[in-house]
Amino acid sequence: MPDVTITIGGRDFQVACQTGEEHFLRAAAGMLNAEADPLVQQMGRLPEARMLLMAGLMLADKTAAVEDELRQLKARLTELEARPAPQAEKVEVPVIPPQLRETLAEIAARAEALADRVDDKAD
Repeated sequence: MPDVTITIGGRDFQVACQTGEEHFLRAAAGMLNAEADPLVQQMGRLPEARMLLMAGLMLADKTAAVEDELRQLKARLTELEARPAPQAEKVEVPVIPPQLRETLAEIAARAEALADRVDDKAD
């Protein structure tokens, strides 16, 4: 079991952990240190047990708030999943009337005939 040195509230602690778990221990210590540092800055040097207790309580309070929010979100998700699926919406796509195609073809033919006449006169 490796020993890891962690720093909380400006104090170093030697902690043993399972091999491969060092990064989890350091992450957890970082969270605890983030709560302990402001305490030490505000109150000065505190007894080790009091600093750890207060930092742990602050971290537990944040964890409880996150767990409460998670419970609410899970309840909301369950509610949304229980709703029936919405009905498919009918979408109508406009169709080009056949007369329009014929008219456009006639206009194109006239335009080509006019272009041919202009070319003939230009020569």
